[in-house]
Amino acid sequence: MQHELRVLRPEEYFIAEEPYYEPVRDEIPVFEAAYRNRLPILLKGPTGCGKTRFMEHMAWRLKRPLITVSCHDDLTSSDLVGRFLIKGGETIWVDGPLARAVRAGGICYLDEIVEARKDTTVVIHPLADDRRVLPMEKVGELLEAPDEFCLAISYNPGYQSVLKDLKQSTRQRFVALEFDYPEAALEQKIVEKESGIDSGQARQLVKFAHMTRNLKGQGLDEGASTRLLVHAAKLIASGIPPVAACRSAVAQALTDDADMLSAVNELSSSLF
Repeated sequence: MQHELRVLRPEEYFIAEEPYYEPVRDEIPVFEAAYRNRLPILLKGPTGCGKTRFMEHMAWRLKRPLITVSCHDDLTSSDLVGRFLIKGGETIWVDGPLARAVRAGGICYLDEIVEARKDTTVVIHPLADDRRVLPMEKVGELLEAPDEFCLAISYNPGYQSVLKDLKQSTRQRFVALEFDYPEAALEQKIVEKESGIDSGQARQLVKFAHMTRNLKGQGLDEGASTRLLVHAAKLIASGIPPVAACRSAVAQALTDDADMLSAVNELSSSLF
């Protein structure tokens, strides 16, 4: 049995250019302080509010490689830690993304951690407390995290349920940062910067987003995210009429319900 070590190449995981990010609160200094103290970080907030962009920005600021894992129902501990594979007639061990991040002293970001199976999240516990180790039972190795390693996870509290909630045994290991959609003026600035549309159209898009967010719990699971506004703005900047852009980039992304689609489309028609 061989152990294959995959070396992280800069072009794969290091972020060369500064990702655009507008701070909403004190998330940058808090993250930096947690990183210096080797504390794991939990990002809480609705989808499309900037959590992933924030992680990319922090990886760039800290000059560390970033490995992002999008969690899902079928994610196993082997997917994170590693597994045996047959290669060239030999059995080799291949590290998973979590193990690679630990070895490289990088940042491992587990996006939407509550989507992963409960038995999978347990594997991060030894990394998220004072031990800072990753047990690799299949190869009999206890991987110690260097000072540069950082574990970060995220989840959307709006989708909490009995089956998909973050266990106290997990969440109490982390420093938590709460994210939300930016206040109107800042969100308008972000939409303008990301898409290139004029301030008047960006202002109307933000107003439209707030109107859809008021429908949360009244037929919509979520209102329009900042991400969806940027999508709509990019369509508008490419010559798509605003109402059509809002219909395709926002309304259709939010719901399949015919009545709600009609209601959301009427909101955009009233503004544009």
